[in-house]
Amino acid sequence: MKHFKLNVSGKVQGVFFRASTKDAADRLGIKGFVRNEPDGSVYIEAEGEEEKLNQFMEWCRVGPPRARVEKFEIIEGEAQGFTSFQVKR
Repeated sequence: MKHFKLNVSGKVQGVFFRASTKDAADRLGIKGFVRNEPDGSVYIEAEGEEEKLNQFMEWCRVGPPRARVEKFEIIEGEAQGFTSFQVKR
């Protein structure tokens, strides 16, 4: 079980990034959460099997059709034991 913290910047708010991220996570069996940050970025914590996480992170580098990802940061973290993937307000 791997755990990553992702910060995605660019045109990532107001383009259904969070809802689309949840769809991608659910499709791949990724657990964790996504939330908008006050600075206009999107913060994601994700955990799961390494291969599925790699696919998820590749999706996050692009995002939904109306998004434009300009900066993508990844930090490996300790597994939190998430049981689902949530969109946080």
